Amino acid sequence: MTSPVETLLRQAMQFEGAGRLSEAEAAYQRLLAREPALPDSWYNLAVLQKKLGHFDAALVSYSQALHHGVTQPEEVHLNRGVIYSDCLRQDAAAESELKTALSRNPNYIPALLNLANLCEDLGKRDEALALYERILALEPNYYEALARYASLKGVAGADDPLVARVKQAIAQPGATAADKASLGFALGKVLDACGVYDRAFVAYSNANRYSRESAGANGVLYDRQAQERLADQLIETFTPGRLKTTASASFAAPIFICGMFRSGSTLAERVLAGHSRVNAGGEIDFIPTLVRTELAPFPSSMAQLSSQQLGQFAARYRDQLSKLFPGAEHVTDKRPDNFLYIGLIKSLLPNAKIIHTTREALDNCLSIYFLHLDHSMGYALDLMDTGHHYRQYRRLMAHWKSLYGADILDFDYDAFVRNPRPAVEKLLAFCGLDWEESCMSFQRVGNAVKTASVWQVREPLYQRSSGRWRNYERQLAALREYLRDLSR
Repeated sequence: MTSPVETLLRQAMQFEGAGRLSEAEAAYQRLLAREPALPDSWYNLAVLQKKLGHFDAALVSYSQALHHGVTQPEEVHLNRGVIYSDCLRQDAAAESELKTALSRNPNYIPALLNLANLCEDLGKRDEALALYERILALEPNYYEALARYASLKGVAGADDPLVARVKQAIAQPGATAADKASLGFALGKVLDACGVYDRAFVAYSNANRYSRESAGANGVLYDRQAQERLADQLIETFTPGRLKTTASASFAAPIFICGMFRSGSTLAERVLAGHSRVNAGGEIDFIPTLVRTELAPFPSSMAQLSSQQLGQFAARYRDQLSKLFPGAEHVTDKRPDNFLYIGLIKSLLPNAKIIHTTREALDNCLSIYFLHLDHSMGYALDLMDTGHHYRQYRRLMAHWKSLYGADILDFDYDAFVRNPRPAVEKLLAFCGLDWEESCMSFQRVGNAVKTASVWQVREPLYQRSSGRWRNYERQLAALREYLRDLSR
């Protein structure tokens, strides 16, 4: 005869298998109220709660799993560290959890890797390098660690032994396509830094090919017609005669920073984070998640939404910011791809300020092609697809400016690095902030930077990324012609 505990456990697992996560959470809670000494069930509940965005509850459930003697406690501490770092922005707590995991198992590579990544985010270069070296001493063929190590350490020249080591790793039969992609992007980066541009471009091209291969047969390919249809639908949906907004805009103006990836959004956020009244929020996923879930299919769903519903979404957004950054007057939301959703943002938050980061078109597209983005962003894997995506982005931005021009500020990366003070003055005035000299020392802002720009923004200003495309003029001939009317 099946016991009540077994029945509840089976029910929870069935709900989870069917994707009914809230019901699975409730089933685990009923089970654990009846029989609390089940560490694996506490662990499973915590995993569900993280997926549901119930981060504080997940931390409690993980603590219960530890209290009741879960096996491999280092994994629990690792998972708690990820929640603190990625979900709650509590980096000190994340670091503590990862170090606790390593006190349980000093050779636990996932914790070593996550701690190394966190050290990178926090600007602790030497500590990160030491951790990557520790991983590679334990597992010389841990290719992700080697790729990160090579990118961070750099090389003295194209004949540096580290270059040969990365090339040898790419050639290993046991390296997966994903491994080769990570290693290839690292190889491209170090060769570019050495000025060996033809070889760097080959390495980046191979890396993008491996990235596409790693997605498998079901990988997302960039669909130019679909991207054009999306732009058409957004322009048609958000027009003067069809605009809806929430009723009230009495709270402090939110600050959104968006544009193409690699266009200077991290730099703009760091400048603002130097101000005493601003907290850097980083890449907050509220808007894109809302689009993928409750507003699907977007943007056609906008036709059915009332002002009251928009107000409820806006309240949830403000509540999330309040939980992540209690007491903050202004929080930046730096999701570059939010340029797609400016119409939605202004519908939810009519007083929102939009900082649109811009950069020379060829530099921007080249930098995206050289960045190891998730392969779901299929446009990044092919230069001409990147160029097409760029054209659609510019078309959308022209539309948003026609609707909300007074609340959109272009932040020109190239102009900023040439002469920063006027750009900072304009940026602060746009956000309604008084001048503070600390905004000119953005490289000393202490918060974690969780983007590919982590090291660039910690350096003093430099201009070597402006006009970088000229190093690859031959390889960019077709793209240059395609974007001729958009390039500065």
